[in-house]
This record gives sequence, structure tokens and C-alpha cells, in this order.
Amino acid sequence: MASWGRKCIWTAVLVLAMSALAACGTNNNAAGGKNVQTENAANPTAASNTSTDAGTDTSAENGTRTVVGEFGEVEIPVSPKRVAGIYVEDYLKALGVTPVVQWYHPSWGKQDYLNLDVPEYDITGSIEALLEKNPDLIITDGGVDAAKYEQYSKVAPTYRLPEKVLQDSRQMLTAIAEALGIPEKGEAVLAEYDQKVADGKAKLQQALGQEKVAVIRLNVAEKTFALFGVKNRFTGVIYDQFGLTPVPMAAEMTEFQSIISEEVIPDLEADHIIVFPDNGGWDSAENGEAIKILGGPLWKNLPAVKNGNIYRMERSHWQSGAITANSMKLDDLLKAMVK
Repeated sequence: MASWGRKCIWTAVLVLAMSALAACGTNNNAAGGKNVQTENAANPTAASNTSTDAGTDTSAENGTRTVVGEFGEVEIPVSPKRVAGIYVEDYLKALGVTPVVQWYHPSWGKQDYLNLDVPEYDITGSIEALLEKNPDLIITDGGVDAAKYEQYSKVAPTYRLPEKVLQDSRQMLTAIAEALGIPEKGEAVLAEYDQKVADGKAKLQQALGQEKVAVIRLNVAEKTFALFGVKNRFTGVIYDQFGLTPVPMAAEMTEFQSIISEEVIPDLEADHIIVFPDNGGWDSAENGEAIKILGGPLWKNLPAVKNGNIYRMERSHWQSGAITANSMKLDDLLKAMVK
């Protein structure tokens, strides 16, 4: 009997020992962090956070890509944050991008119509002024030659628009939107612009028919005039997009403009004349003497003047061929010509 009792006792001890070892093994696994289900149950966001962090690749957003400009390939930021648009601020604004500077020329001024609240960059001065603004991308149009391009490239990656797109503001907008990595924004802006042009063109054609239109710039210092032809990058849009009919001399011109004397103006046979000064405004003191020409006897006898069809426009957006400026030109024409 005693022997049987001792066997029961040893058996009980053995069972307790095995149970203790099994429990120890389980506790060790948990202490080692291997029980992921238990850990995630305690923190239900842990699993999703872990997988998100592992799957996020920010290198693409912070990296570069290659585009081909007029002077070859250039690596530019995928998502530029500080853009300098030399001569192309109009397009940046249309795309909702505020440039770090606005170009300025001591003789020409700047594109006042944009109403940009950014520092001016004197394009005739030292390029160090641009360097101080720390751009991460510079975009330029045809006003920058190869030598100037090399200077800009030392400041930041520089994309000089290809020559083939410079004649068409729509192509320029598309190219700039793609360089900025926002092609869908460019498409939206163009869709809105195209609809506006289609509506405006219909109204202008209904109001004017085939009546002939001349665009003339008053060169204040020389007291001469420049007739702008159909290929002019500033105003050719009123013919090829807005549907107005050019005077014969403008239609036949292969150059952008032709300097003409006051005496030639009656020979244009213009039913409508658009005129603006080459610098300053209509109320600028320095323009007073030149503007007096428009009140002379020759002008008073022009059919366009007699019929009230001479339109004094503001030079700032009429001397730009960019997308915002073109939209503003259309507004001007609709207001002046459509009764």
C-alpha cells in the first residue's frame, strides 16, 4: 500500500513538472514578440501601419526625370517646388503655380497684367540675384539663347522650351505643364480656354463678318508704327484663333512686324484698328507727344476712326502671346467690338 502511494506521488510530481515546462515554452514565445496576432489585437492599427510604411516609396516624388529641351536632355525634379519661369510666368499662373521671381527689364518693365506679388528679377543684371531665390527648376522660352541657357543651368536645372512649340501658346502650356509634372492641370486649363475661344469667335464673326482688322503698335521714342502680321507671336492669335480678318498687308507678311510711317496707314484699308504704345500707358507723361499723332488730321480722316472703330488697348497683355494674355485680348475684343 505504501509502495502504491509513493508511485502516485511521483506520478503527480512528474505531471506537474511537464506542465510547468510547457507553460514556460509558451511564455518564452510571447516574450520574444513572435505572437503577432496577440500584438495586433492589442493595437489594431499596427498591422496596417506596418504594411503602409513598407510599401511607400518616396524616392519617385523626390527624384528627377529627364526631359528634352531645345538644347538637349536635362534632369529636372519630378515635383518642383520653387520654379522660376523666365518670360513664361503667364503660363505658370494659368496652371496655378506662383513663380519665385518675375522677370523685369529696365526698358520694357514687366508683365503688369499678371499682378504677381513676387520679387522682380532684372534680366539685364547679375544672375546671382536669381541664385539667391534658390529655384529648383528654371523654365525659359525663346528669349534665352545657348549662352544664357548655360548661365541659368549653373543656378538650377533649366528647361528651355523647344523652338517648335514657341509659335503656339497652347503647345507651350502643354509643354510647361508636363515639365511641372501636372499634365492633367494643363488639359483642364486648355479645355476651358478652348471653350471660351469658341464662344468668343462666334460672337466676333457675327459682329464683324469679313471686315478687315489691323493691329498697330505706336513706337513712342521713334514716333513710328509697327504693323503686326498674322505670324506675330503677340497678336497673331486674333486671326488664327479668334477668326478676325487681317488687312491684306498683314496677311501677306512673313515677318512678325513691319515698321511703317503714318502715311502708310490709310493704305491698309482697315475697317478696325487696334493700337497700343510700345511702353508705358496711354496716360504716361513720356508718351504724350507721340500720342498726339493719333489726333492729327490723317487719323481723323480714316474710315475706322470716323466709324468709331479704333481701339486703344493696354500694351502689357497685348505684347504677350501667352495663354492668360490671349484670354484677356479676347475679353478686350468682345467688349469693344460686340455691341
